[in-house]
Formats: sequence, C-alpha cells, structure tokens
Amino acid sequence: MEQQFFILLALVAIGSALLVVIARNPIHSALSLVACFVQIAALFILLGSPFLAVVQIFVYVGAIMVLFLFVIMMLDVRKEAHGRFINNSRFIQKGAIPSIVALLALASELLFLLSQSSRLHAVMATQRVIGDEPTKQLSLTLFRDFLLPFEVASVILLVALVGAVVLAKTDERNQGAKKEVSK
Repeated sequence: MEQQFFILLALVAIGSALLVVIARNPIHSALSLVACFVQIAALFILLGSPFLAVVQIFVYVGAIMVLFLFVIMMLDVRKEAHGRFINNSRFIQKGAIPSIVALLALASELLFLLSQSSRLHAVMATQRVIGDEPTKQLSLTLFRDFLLPFEVASVILLVALVGAVVLAKTDERNQGAKKEVSK
C-alpha cells in the first residue's frame, strides 16, 4: 500500500513540476510549484521523516514561495515574458522537439535504472521506523521556549506580504493623470 501512495505522490509531484515549466501565467506556475513542494513534503512523511516534511513546508512553501510571489507582483512578468519570448516563437519551436526527446530519454533511463537497482529494493524492503524523540524535543523548544520570536517572524512575513501587495498595485488615479498630461 505504501508503494502505491509513493508512486501516486511522485507522479503528482512530477506532473506539477511539469506544470511549473509549461504554464504561461506566472501565478499558475508559482501555484504549481507550491503543489510540487507539498507533494515532496508528503513523500518525506511517507518515508518516515516528518521533520523534513515540516521544514519543507515552512522553508519552501512558506518563505521561498512568498518571495517568488513578491517578485511576480512587483514586476510585470507577463508583459516582460510576452515581449521577450512570445515574439521570438521561432526559437521556441526549434528547441522544443529536441528538448522533449532528451527529456523522454532521460526519464526512461531513470525508470530503467530504478527498476533494476537491487540497492533500492533492499532499502524499500528493510524500512525502519525512526523514533520521533528529537523532533518532539525540537517542537517543544520551538513552540514553548521560543514562541514569541516565532510569532514575530510570522507577523513580519505578513506585513511584508501586505507591503508587496501595496507596492505592486498600480495607482489608477496616477495612471489617469499621466494619460491626461500626455494628451
């Protein structure tokens, strides 16, 4: 049963990683990356490492994705991508077919090597359950002794998110005034 869950989570992670690259909208790409990170955290839980799963969620989904969304909101990524890459569509068409062929060749090689690996089968057969005592101690220390700094960090991230939204929002009044002056 664990192997089926592993395969399901791995396939969803690969699918969402492909959507990161394929998506035309940068917001959709960022959300697909969040889905990929969550699937990787679920794989860590399935492999018996809940601490790495929590770190994956906190660091990558919490911090890195907020940074990516700040950049997407601050810059007009769609306009820049449209001007730079979409107008240059001959380059995209030339490089797409060899890239897909190389991707399929590498994926098939990886699947073949994983299926033939005796070491992987030995590790999968002798899974051991690691005690969660260090994780328990770390969580107690973090949420009991250092609760205030932890909450202050979360409030700072929230203020930074609100600040990025305010900075990224275009002021309609200023845009209208600029258009009237230019006429």
